[in-house]
Amino acid sequence: MASSEVQHDSDDGMEELMDKFKSQRYKNAFSEKNWEDEFNKVPMFMKTAPEEIDPQQYPELACLQAIIHDEDRPPAEQAESMKDEGNEFFKEKNYAKAIVSYTAGLKKKSGDQELDAVLLTNRAAAHFYLGNMRSAFNDATAAKKIKPDHLKALIRGVQCCIKLRNFAEALQWCDEGLKAHPTDKKLLELRAEADKHKRAAERDARKAKAKEKKLHGVKETLLAAITGRGIKLLQPVKPRQRASDSEDEDEGSSAAIAQLSVDGLSSQEVMGAQVFLDEKGFLHWPVLFLYPEHQQSDFISAFCENSCFMDHIAVMFGEELPPWDADRKYHPQNLQLYFEDGKTETLYQVNPQTSLLKVLQHKRFFVKGGTPSFIVVVNGSPFTKQFLTGKKTQEL
Repeated sequence: MASSEVQHDSDDGMEELMDKFKSQRYKNAFSEKNWEDEFNKVPMFMKTAPEEIDPQQYPELACLQAIIHDEDRPPAEQAESMKDEGNEFFKEKNYAKAIVSYTAGLKKKSGDQELDAVLLTNRAAAHFYLGNMRSAFNDATAAKKIKPDHLKALIRGVQCCIKLRNFAEALQWCDEGLKAHPTDKKLLELRAEADKHKRAAERDARKAKAKEKKLHGVKETLLAAITGRGIKLLQPVKPRQRASDSEDEDEGSSAAIAQLSVDGLSSQEVMGAQVFLDEKGFLHWPVLFLYPEHQQSDFISAFCENSCFMDHIAVMFGEELPPWDADRKYHPQNLQLYFEDGKTETLYQVNPQTSLLKVLQHKRFFVKGGTPSFIVVVNGSPFTKQFLTGKKTQEL
């Protein structure tokens, strides 16, 4: 009888509870709008881990994190947990955080060499995908040292060597790996790739060396042609202690010439032209004409040494005068040509009918920066008179 009453009370209570459940909504139920967000808070269903774990917002995840980082557990168990955490970050392509986790696992000093080799190899992979090739290679090397036949470490080491263009070392890693894994497809593919790159690099190096040798020979021939004509070249040199104030200027110039390398022949002008020796043995120079009255200039990229100045002046100031010559004064017959000796500050007047070679061979002419330069002014003009006032001038 008593049991019947209890059963009756229980039934009445259940019916009351069901009635209440039907009439009231569950406070923490998922809705159509928020179910995805709520699912993403559950560790099992998370697509990505949050940057910062707030225990209030992610209580389950905070609990799991506390278990993972529980310092009371054995070091090997902690290291294993850090490895798993790193793997999760790696799957999410969050390689920077994966590196942090793998590093934390290694710091636990688990004493498990197999686990340490895996942690190092995994960290090498994370570094590799971040582009840190040297760090990735160092980790792969450390993993191989612990376990010489570790396949993943061997493969990663080869990949790093290829990226670092250390093809000979990549082949060495492949050969070591193939001793332990002679049929591994990936190692065989990487060896073929490394060998191909090595051969190409050696071929390119041979071509570059041959080209450099040829170019050096051409420049040496060019330099011999220039110095054989008695043409003096200058390039900037470091100041040096002079033996005496009366030291001959020509000796100073010779010292600069002695230090001239074949690479010092390139023009300093924007055009980048350079003196060259043609098939007939004539030198062609880049030449600069300066017009100080108008702050203008003309650049001739290939002035043959046997040509006279008037050949070019007649072209530059022929029928069509330059637009900056508003007064139309710059006619070939009205022009005076000078070069300046920078050391004595003397202007030497050049006869326009003179060849370039003769001027370059003058004892006070020095080719600076690979480009001979000349000053052009109008004969008898007020500017020319003022320009020449106080300057020492000599005829060539």
